[in-house]
Amino acid sequence: MTELEEFKKKEKFAKDSTSFYTGVADPKMRTVLTDKINKAADDFKAVAEGESPTAKKYQDMIKIGLSRFSDVKMDLDTEDRERLCGYFEELMDIVGLESSGGHLMMFMYGFSLPESPKSGE
Repeated sequence: MTELEEFKKKEKFAKDSTSFYTGVADPKMRTVLTDKINKAADDFKAVAEGESPTAKKYQDMIKIGLSRFSDVKMDLDTEDRERLCGYFEELMDIVGLESSGGHLMMFMYGFSLPESPKSGE
């Protein structure tokens, strides 16, 4: 779980010249956003350390984590929302989760594609 702790230590929503991301200019807003995404990392850590972590439990944590941004979502431009989803994808990579269950797409675009059925279902 050190990867989740390392994730929390990273500076977030700052200017990134390698991807042409301009960052969140308001330092107070950057702090608020960072705190919210770091809580999502704590949620992932709780699932990982809990009894029998499953993809569904992580996906539920993504949904909860994204809901924490509902009060500021309208203040975020497209690049900020993309960056936010990228942070969730980093968390997913850390725990080996392949799908957000449509939650990231719903957050970004307001809809999600149906999950493809697994073979044998």
